[in-house]
Amino acid sequence: MSALRLFHASDIHFGGENQAAVAGAAQWMADHPVDLAILSGDLTREGQRTEFEAARAWIDALPVRAVVTAGNHDVPYFNIPYRALMPWKRFDRWMGDLKAPPPLAGLAYAGINTARGVQPRANWSKGQISMAQVRKAIGRIRTGAPGALKLITCHHPLVEVVGGPMTGNVWGGPTAAEAFTAAGADLVLTGHIHTPFVHAYPFGDQRTYAVGAGTLSIRERGVAPSFNCLEIAAECITVTAMAWQGTRYEPYRTWRVDRRLETAVDTSARPEEGQDPPAAQSVAV
Repeated sequence: MSALRLFHASDIHFGGENQAAVAGAAQWMADHPVDLAILSGDLTREGQRTEFEAARAWIDALPVRAVVTAGNHDVPYFNIPYRALMPWKRFDRWMGDLKAPPPLAGLAYAGINTARGVQPRANWSKGQISMAQVRKAIGRIRTGAPGALKLITCHHPLVEVVGGPMTGNVWGGPTAAEAFTAAGADLVLTGHIHTPFVHAYPFGDQRTYAVGAGTLSIRERGVAPSFNCLEIAAECITVTAMAWQGTRYEPYRTWRVDRRLETAVDTSARPEEGQDPPAAQSVAV
């Protein structure tokens, strides 16, 4: 496959964005061309119309096409009836046409919404993923040509990050992570915790990697506003977290991970349509 270069940002929180860092990220893309910008949720702070308008204006001005997934802040945060009955009406109005990426050689993509407007637990902002969502995502990444990057995006980390500043507590998360590993996914891009990270899921061949982006908002959690630059080669993936230094972006941390060989994927463990993935142990990594 030919090399891909991807921009990955999350938790911009328009309405509470770091304006200089957000403008700097757009300029960075102009100076360092990428093939696609991936935004993994929490585009807004409170799901307000003005916040969505600002987010869409920024996206439309980018020098590259973008694909988005929703986060828990992309619902009407304080309007509980609206959040319960029509949680995604505003998101779909402003972002609905950006849920699928433009055709891109070398990429097989699936986006998943792990956020919910309400849940039967006290903290409704935590994540959920259903087996129907898992099966649909696996079906989408299977359509890629041999050697294509099999990439899944959602907002909440599916397994917890050791030492992270907060949790995703995703119902169904570890089971989904195991199923994605068995299906041969290369990357699962997320946000939510406002801290960049890369780690392998502790299942199968351990060649499916969770990649988290930081935040471009003023809601920092120990790391300066940042985004990820992903460089995809045939045998490895390089992830560089780029941190805002007030006037420019500089590398904060870099990870280089090996890709699996196509023949190493355990096809027997892939869930077929109408079947659930194999059960997973609940593991925190």
